[in-house]
Amino acid sequence: MTPRWINAILSSSITEFAARVLLTFPFWGSGLAKLLDFTGGMAEMRQFGLEPAWFFNALTVFVQLTGSALIITKRWTWLGAGALGVFTALTIPIVHAFWRLEGERAITAFHTAGEHVGMIGALILVSILALRPSSIRLAEGQGLSAPSAGMLHC
Repeated sequence: MTPRWINAILSSSITEFAARVLLTFPFWGSGLAKLLDFTGGMAEMRQFGLEPAWFFNALTVFVQLTGSALIITKRWTWLGAGALGVFTALTIPIVHAFWRLEGERAITAFHTAGEHVGMIGALILVSILALRPSSIRLAEGQGLSAPSAGMLHC
């Protein structure tokens, strides 16, 4: 049984908002950096062979900031998470292709790719949780299943 004080923290809308901000931080942080230093963002795109660099940088900024905003505001969470998930998956063969590298660079890229897979899982999870009405999330936080709480019958 989960302690009441843990339930209170996990059931809080403040905690949920903070979790959404923290989950998306790698995306909105990167998006803002590429927006504020557009030339630097273009140099990063060129480094990975993405031309025209201005287009790929603008697209990256758009996907990262829009996807993050959709998740944080709980508007079309599935769309924001899906866009960020596809974006993250694409970075593995483009940027973190550990199978093409050797030594320490391969190990670093492998671990980064693994973290990306974990992030994709978290994005799927935030989409799943967004489908649940808040009354069901609250009931489950109190140790009740949705049917026993009388809130959802299949």
